[in-house]
Amino acid sequence: MDLVPHPMDLQQGKEKFIDTWGRLAGSWGVTRTMAQIHALLLIATRPLCAEEIMEDLDISRGSAHMNLKELMDWGLVTRASQEGERREFFIAEKDVWEVFRLIAVQRKKRELEPVIHALDDLADVSAGCPDSEAFQKMIRDLKFFSCKADAMIDKLISRDAAWVINGLTRLSR
Repeated sequence: MDLVPHPMDLQQGKEKFIDTWGRLAGSWGVTRTMAQIHALLLIATRPLCAEEIMEDLDISRGSAHMNLKELMDWGLVTRASQEGERREFFIAEKDVWEVFRLIAVQRKKRELEPVIHALDDLADVSAGCPDSEAFQKMIRDLKFFSCKADAMIDKLISRDAAWVINGLTRLSR
C-alpha cells in the first residue's frame, strides 16, 4: 500500500486550477464558464484562439464568445493579434495585482455602488414613529459602513501592490 502522495503532472495541475477557479466563480459574482476561461488564459503560455478555448473547456462557440466579451469588458482579457492569422487570439492580464485590482473595480461598480445609491433613496423615508426612526437609523448605519468600505476599496485599488502587501503584512503581525 503506497501512502506517499504522488505529485500531479502539469496537465492534472492545470485541470485542477481551472476547475477550482471555476467553482469559486459563484462567490465572485461571475459564471463558472467565465472563470474557467479566465483561468485557462491565466495559465496559458501563449495567446489562445476561441477554438482552442472551446476545445480545452468543452464549451460552445456562443458561450466562449459571450464570456470572452465579458472578460474583455472587465479588462481581464485582451485580444492579441498573431501574424498571418485571421482568427482572433486572447490573452489574460498576468500581473496578479492588476487582476485583483480589475476585479475589485468591477465588484465595487456592480455591487457596492448600487447599494449606496439604494441607501440614498431610502434615506428619504418619512419619520414620525419609533419604527421609522429605527429604520432610518439602520439605513444611516448601513450607509456609513458602505461609504467607508467604498473609500477603503478606492484607496486599495489606487495603490500599488507593494503598499498593499506591506499593509497586509503589518495587519497579520
